[in-house]
This record gives sequence, structure tokens and C-alpha cells, in this order.
Amino acid sequence: MGCFLSTSKDTGGNRRRPGNIGEVSVYVPGLRIPKPVDFSQSLGDNLSKNMVERLSALRTRIVVMAAQEGPTITRTRRKSATQHGGSTLADLHQALEDYLPVLLGLVKDGSQLQYKVQFVWVNQEDEAEETAISNAWYEVLSVLHLMAMLSLSQANLLLLPRTSADGYQPKVSEESRRASVDIFLKAAGYLDCAVRHVLPQMSPELRRELPVDLAEGDLRALCLQALGQGVDIQLGMAIDSTKATLAVKRRLACEMVKYWQQAQDNIMNLPLANGWGEKHKLFVKWKYFEA
Repeated sequence: MGCFLSTSKDTGGNRRRPGNIGEVSVYVPGLRIPKPVDFSQSLGDNLSKNMVERLSALRTRIVVMAAQEGPTITRTRRKSATQHGGSTLADLHQALEDYLPVLLGLVKDGSQLQYKVQFVWVNQEDEAEETAISNAWYEVLSVLHLMAMLSLSQANLLLLPRTSADGYQPKVSEESRRASVDIFLKAAGYLDCAVRHVLPQMSPELRRELPVDLAEGDLRALCLQALGQGVDIQLGMAIDSTKATLAVKRRLACEMVKYWQQAQDNIMNLPLANGWGEKHKLFVKWKYFEA
């Protein structure tokens, strides 16, 4: 099942308290930040030196970039280059994509290697500041969650109004709106995979140890949020189009209401703590009423 440790300390670190988060089109409830782990100590006797070094290098890259992106994730400007080589949302997302297939090797065919490493992540919505669990499925779940949050953050950047070439009122281009729909679907896919394929690999005891950030209800709510916002954008484009029929607009409107109602049903009874969780609930409630 894996060893479990949660700490409720509030001593700073990578956990952030939401203040003024700036202009937001897509609410992202903070990034869970991974903390360093020593693969050589845990897996040195079970894997080749090359494999241990590869795991360490891939995860260390994620730790460094996530620590940089986390504190600035809600800024509305596009990220600039940093001292670590231009850590951007896309770079971090690619690092996670590179890490995930290697990580899955620890859980392949029920391998006992999945229990040998204690993975530690800083939470954003849970009362406990961080959660440490000795189970690689927890790491897989955390990686998928982070990939989804990065996708939502990318969609947010695309949907923030930009000053138009003619100098008039800032607006969101149709190209950006279309691109955001694809990103919303990608985020929903990560979260759906987490609910359908990762959570079932965990025992009921282990699932109770998960932070609320990774609770099934929160994952489902985020998935439905992504689907709801994707349909919202599609509806907006349909309204602006002279070719879209009334039946299409009505169907999209009904889908949007359904997604936001289900998102609210999943999130309302969760014990979301601190400002991030409270703002997340309010955002979903607002979008449901708006729909």
C-alpha cells in the first residue's frame, strides 16, 4: 500500500497563498510541486546504474522547472527565459511527458519496485502542506494532475485578450480560441485517464491517504471544468458564425450547462482548504450560474 506522511506545517516553501491572481479566464488551483527524491538510495540495488541516473535526471529537471513555474503560474504575461534555460509551461510539460513512460516501468506488471521510493509533493488545496507516499502510482497520478494543470494554464494564456493590430479594444483571436479547445480536451484526457486507469490501481486505504487535490471528486470536477470551458469556447465561436445553426448552438449550450452542473456536484462537498480551494469552488459555481 505504501507508507504515508502528510504535514500540516505552513512554513512557506513552494506552497502559495492566493492573493490577487490577476486576470483569469481559466481558473487553475495552483501547481502541486514535486520535492527531490534519491532514486539511487531506493533503487540502486534493483535497477541498473544507467536507469537510476535516467530517472534521477528526468525528475530533477521537473523539480527545478516546477519550482520556478509554480510561483508565477497565474501571471498573465507569457513567461520569459530564466537562468535555467527558459523554463516555460511547454518545457515543463515536455519534461513530464519524457518522465512518465520511464516512471511507468516501476509499476509494470505489479512490480514491487513501485513501493521502494517515497515520493513527496507540495499540495495546494489540501489542509496538509505536503504529502509523501511510498507508491509509484501516487507519482503517476501526481504527474498526470500536473500535466492537466499546465494545460489549463496554457489555455488561460491563450484566452487572455491581446491588444489588436488596429490598436482598438483587446480581444482573443479565433486562432487562439480554436487552439484552446484542443488544449482543454487534452487536459480533460489526462484527468479522465487518472480517474479511470490510475485510481483503480490503488487500494481503498491508499486512496484515503491521497490529498484532496487528487481526490476522485476533485479530479472529476477538473475534468468536467475543462470540458465545460471547451464547449463554452465552441459556443462562442458558433454564436459569432453565420453558418452555425440554432440547433448547433442549442446543443452546445445544453452540453455546457450539463458539464458545469456535474463539476459543481463533484466539488461542492469536498473539504477544500485554504484560499485556492475556496476560490476553485467559487469559480465552478460562478461558471455554472453563468452557463
